[in-house]
Amino acid sequence: MTVNHLIQFMAVAQGCRNREELIAELEKVLSVYGFEYYGVVRTPKPDQNPLSLVLAGRWPEKWPQIYVTKKLILIDPSVRYLAQAHRPFRWSEALPAFKDDPHFKRMQKMMADAYKFGLEEGYIFPIHGRGGILGNMTIGGRPVDLSAIEIMLFDAVAKCAFWRLMELNGEADALNSAPKVDVRLTRRELEILNYLGEGMTSNEMSKLLEISNHTVDWYVNELQDKLSAKNRQHMVGLAIRLGLIH
Repeated sequence: MTVNHLIQFMAVAQGCRNREELIAELEKVLSVYGFEYYGVVRTPKPDQNPLSLVLAGRWPEKWPQIYVTKKLILIDPSVRYLAQAHRPFRWSEALPAFKDDPHFKRMQKMMADAYKFGLEEGYIFPIHGRGGILGNMTIGGRPVDLSAIEIMLFDAVAKCAFWRLMELNGEADALNSAPKVDVRLTRRELEILNYLGEGMTSNEMSKLLEISNHTVDWYVNELQDKLSAKNRQHMVGLAIRLGLIH
């Protein structure tokens, strides 16, 4: 059975002495299932080059350069969907979730461009830690239909590969340490934070909560201080990573 290859990977991964050995074992498993392309990556911050956070990967020629140059990570539906995903999902599942997004047409074009490069379909397996979403493993190329048990085992393989690579890089302990931030929020602050996550303006929150715009902005400033955030967008991103909103 092909699932035996997935189980075997998790057994041998712990004995790999370096990242090259581990990557070779992972690529063997992906080859058995027909996945030509893959990436095991850490979740980048908005100002980070995503290529600098790739732990292992193989992509179509020139695609990574196009992805970075055009800043496609900002509109990549699969990456944006990761923020709210608690389970593995297909690439094609992510796009419909953003049908009302102002960047939806750009997302469609990005997916069409990726298809031309041979990235027709694939799966993403989120990696979570105490600080929220830490990274993911994505696998794809030509369409492959995985069974429920195969998806479950690939999810375990993704976590195993991610943490083993981090260990071999000497970064696992630092990454999984909980960030020191004051998250003792009041009920009203949590309400405001959730509404910010839904994209509501101060005026919209003011009407909904029946308080003044000034009061809403006061709560927002308090939240920004507690989360050490640069702006509202940064605040929402931190709140998602800390599990305060979903």
